[in-house]
Amino acid sequence: MTITELTSGGQDLSAGSEWQTVHRVVFPTDGDTDTLPLYLDFNAAQRVVADDGQNAKSGASVTAVANTGAKMRSDFIENRRQMHLPAYRRVSFGTYFNAFPASYWRAHTDVSSVRLTVKVDAAATVVISRSTARGTSNRVESIDVKAGQPADVVLPLSNFGDGGWYWFDLVAGAEQVKLLGAEWSVRTPDGFVPGTATVAVTTFNRPDYCVKHLSTFADAPELLSVLDRLLITDQGTQKVRNQDGFDEAAARLGDKFALIEQGNLGGSGGFARGMHEAVEDGRSKYVLLLDDDVIIETEGVLRAINFADFTRRPTIVGGHMFNLYERSVLHSFGEEIDEYRFFWGAVDTTKEAHDFSASNLRTTPWMHRRIDVDFNGWWMCLIPTSIVREIGLALPVFIKWDDAEYGIRAKRHGYSTVTLPGAAVWHMPWTEKDDTIDWQAYFHQRNRWLAAFMYSPYKKGGILPRKSLMVDVKHLLSMQYSAVELRLDALDDLLKGPSHLHETIRTKLPEIRARRADFDDARITKDVAAFPQVKRVKPPKRGKKPAAPKSILGGLATAASAGVRAIQAVRPGALENPEAVVPAMDARWWRLSQLDSAIVSSADGSGASWYKRQPQEFRTMMARSLRLHQQLLRDWDKLAREYSEALPEFTSPGAWKETFEAMTDKSSGKTPDKK
Repeated sequence: MTITELTSGGQDLSAGSEWQTVHRVVFPTDGDTDTLPLYLDFNAAQRVVADDGQNAKSGASVTAVANTGAKMRSDFIENRRQMHLPAYRRVSFGTYFNAFPASYWRAHTDVSSVRLTVKVDAAATVVISRSTARGTSNRVESIDVKAGQPADVVLPLSNFGDGGWYWFDLVAGAEQVKLLGAEWSVRTPDGFVPGTATVAVTTFNRPDYCVKHLSTFADAPELLSVLDRLLITDQGTQKVRNQDGFDEAAARLGDKFALIEQGNLGGSGGFARGMHEAVEDGRSKYVLLLDDDVIIETEGVLRAINFADFTRRPTIVGGHMFNLYERSVLHSFGEEIDEYRFFWGAVDTTKEAHDFSASNLRTTPWMHRRIDVDFNGWWMCLIPTSIVREIGLALPVFIKWDDAEYGIRAKRHGYSTVTLPGAAVWHMPWTEKDDTIDWQAYFHQRNRWLAAFMYSPYKKGGILPRKSLMVDVKHLLSMQYSAVELRLDALDDLLKGPSHLHETIRTKLPEIRARRADFDDARITKDVAAFPQVKRVKPPKRGKKPAAPKSILGGLATAASAGVRAIQAVRPGALENPEAVVPAMDARWWRLSQLDSAIVSSADGSGASWYKRQPQEFRTMMARSLRLHQQLLRDWDKLAREYSEALPEFTSPGAWKETFEAMTDKSSGKTPDKK
């Protein structure tokens, strides 16, 4: 065995210490070349080059060579841990899933060094590199490795304060070489006891995905070793237990699987149930919240648990989300809350929708800076049960803001959230839909204000009330009356105080659906040919098509003009025949406000709605919006105090238990054992 020690002080390397594998080099085995750039990089000549920092904002690559799909071949991969490399070829593992995120370990654990172990079946060279927070690449060591003599290299973490990764390249010599395995490990402290987890999945009418989850866990013995239970909370009408293959998959997991059936309490209710059951059971150190409609990288689950085992204090560890339909595209590298607007979004030093097939890890400078986050989405989020016991369960809000609020709440109690690179799932994207104008508009509005009441550091919520009113105006000018109706209902409910949260979580969705049914803009027709023929009543002024305002003053002028027009009578014939067909991507307020009616396609392209201008609706809703926003501003301090003081109660296990008991389906086929 070749042992190279490159540590610089810090960690005890005595013979009595043990190494714990925390990050294994893995490969996809499904033959999908779209995901290969996340695991392997055959453009090993590329190097990260930092510049003046502008690339961090633009996300631009500073190399001309792209990791093109033409160079992505899966025939090199032999199994989950092994691959072969032809003679005189080089491959880099400086990739999303196989590079080691050194700066995150440096920032959140007491680990001061990491060991890289590489095993091959023939002579080869291992070239170890590291990066800095600026994105510059530095060669650390080049080691000749022989068959039967694994290379062990101990590397320091002392210089990763603000960012940086470790990775290695494998270079074949005169003959083909097989990588038999590679892994990153760290020293365990005295008395170290690894944690186990309950995996909590909440689902609504996606039984096929849930059965896939059962099979994925059953096929991963390394996961079963850290799994106490896979708990699925089924809130749908298409039951998981009736899905083909369920019985066989459940049998394979045995007592490591439990199924709960309850009425629909939304994502927050399903995940709160998973939290509650994990805490009540008492075995698990962690509860892993996992969406139903995801594909799991099982190694990422292990990495999240391993990382959490070594953090200095209990820490929420989240995974990234890749696009299920564009497998190499990352949704976001980290999420934060803009406290002045009180809205979530990507951390401003990152780039959304990054495509690793176009620019890999080594050629993306901004990705080498450590990203600190406020919360992690609950598509994959590991929460220590000790935190749940201390700060409570999820907000009783059905959907929206439950994950963001929990991260903020944990932070207020002194607990950090880490979005860990190398831990991720593939999730169905929501970029092709606009849930701010469908039934979810209610929850977007109410829950954002609710979180702001409890956590905004600014007087009267900063700019949130003004932004909220502006959104109402935009929707009204766009003839999206159903969205405004739901948003105003949300503000009305907020004025009722904290008691309405649990009281309405079971009934609010049916009310919303019934409420929306009264509005033309909410009725989506699949057969677009069924609409009357388009007849333009009046051509655009001077032949100019509507365009986005180019300045704030221009926007105000356009809005004022549109507002005056919105209360005037509708042009004759506009309600009998639509004036235009407007694609979803063009359905902006400054475009729609120029029309009296329009066929507007849905964001997912599945149908269209006939928007019709209603002057009386505009007047009524505008007046109601002004009244509600004024009242909320007047009562801000009182409501903020009420919701903040009631938070421990309405997120408590006791309050949630009453709601669960009212919704649990007593005919469930399989329920978890209670301790």
